[in-house]
Amino acid sequence: MTEEIRVRFAPSPTGYLHIGGARTAILNWLYARQHNGKLILRIEDTDTERSTTEMIQGILDGLKWLGIEWDEGPYYQSDFIKEHVAAAERLLASGHAYKCFCSKEELEEKREKARALKEDFRYDRSCRGLSEAEVAEREAAGQPFVIRLKVPEGDGAVVFEDAVYGSITKRYQDIEDFVIVRANGQPLYLLSNVVDDARDRISHVIRGQDGLGNTPKQILLYQALGEKLPVFVHMSLTLDPKRAKISKRTHGELVAIHFYREHGFLPWALVNFLVLLGWSNPESKEIFSYDELLEVFSFAGMNRANSVFNVNKNDPKFITDPKAINMNSHYLKTLPLAELEPYVRRELEKVGLWQTSYADDKREWFLNTVDLIRARYHLLTDFATLGRPYFSDDVELIIEDKARRKNLEKFPSLSEWLPQLADRFESLADFSEAAIEELMRTFADEVEVKPGVIINGVRAVITGQLAGPGLFEIVTTIGRERVVARLRHTPQLF
Repeated sequence: MTEEIRVRFAPSPTGYLHIGGARTAILNWLYARQHNGKLILRIEDTDTERSTTEMIQGILDGLKWLGIEWDEGPYYQSDFIKEHVAAAERLLASGHAYKCFCSKEELEEKREKARALKEDFRYDRSCRGLSEAEVAEREAAGQPFVIRLKVPEGDGAVVFEDAVYGSITKRYQDIEDFVIVRANGQPLYLLSNVVDDARDRISHVIRGQDGLGNTPKQILLYQALGEKLPVFVHMSLTLDPKRAKISKRTHGELVAIHFYREHGFLPWALVNFLVLLGWSNPESKEIFSYDELLEVFSFAGMNRANSVFNVNKNDPKFITDPKAINMNSHYLKTLPLAELEPYVRRELEKVGLWQTSYADDKREWFLNTVDLIRARYHLLTDFATLGRPYFSDDVELIIEDKARRKNLEKFPSLSEWLPQLADRFESLADFSEAAIEELMRTFADEVEVKPGVIINGVRAVITGQLAGPGLFEIVTTIGRERVVARLRHTPQLF
């Protein structure tokens, strides 16, 4: 491509960054990086009643956490209102727009008539033919007015090619002369958006399918202003299982990016998952590195059908879409330890389990422990919950109910056997996995039970859990002194 690729992410800071907005940002960012282009971040903050600095910062923080880097901005739409108004004035001067003095009451009366006739209401252009003298007279009388764009008359149509939805046609007669400036002088989004995109030289408008309906009107504005049209790319929407659009108002924090950060998602795992919503790759792969996505992503793979994001799971294990959690689990298992380390550290710091020695003389032990336990984990928070027995001796171990019922209550003699086993561990010369296994099997023979009774009992007492990594590896990882202390504590668990 000879033209510079310039795309933009333009969120409205009337709420936090949610998965729908994040998906839009990711695809814009990805396309820009594919073509050595630029991603412009523009905050559309003209809704002054609902936009807050807190929400703006939340959007910036969410993008940074996801790893979405922008090349220009953030620009703030409110800083360019004078440009938007000036554009409207140019449209008036060129005859592409006109002042409409119809009152709210008059318009409502016309809407009522349309409803009574079961017809769609479209403004009847009653002010479009006012002479300059009539306009001047009404202005002099102090009549409020809005500014409307003159939609071409006749049998013509707005025709454009969308990169996902193909050829789109909208007849002129189906588009009313729409308002571009309110009676209070405030430009509407349709105008502001076009003026900003033209100023920022946006080459591709990549956004949700819900923007498709406004595109013909925006094209008319581009044409009236004499600006070059961008390429339009409308992505299918993300719906919940009931086929309702994902929204902050309906789904709350379950769709907020900060929710996924705080509940233990890795940034790239979420990016990878969101890219796959509504996009199919030729090889039907699901796991992509950044470089792999740059190589294979294309608009040709974008689906017209809406995707579904499961936010209604009641199982507390699955705080959100199981597919998203499974993808996060994959990255927990496969991410290089050096890359995973700071994320685990953050989780341990949040609950007071981090020790400075984990970054110094015990770093090798720390990394080996993380590597051992991550195989069964789904979320980063699991390191601070399920992983607690490995990083803390400060509180009495809480035994999972299943582990207590299956491995302790069925064999009450364990309250005597395991302290005895602790004495054996304490004096064991070779504290290796092989030696530990041999000792435990020999001990089981002596007390005349199957080895599994002793093995599972030890697991329950030293980890509080029913399942996990291999027990002998757990024992060597937790260490002789700590294991002995926990086994001697067994009688207090009955």
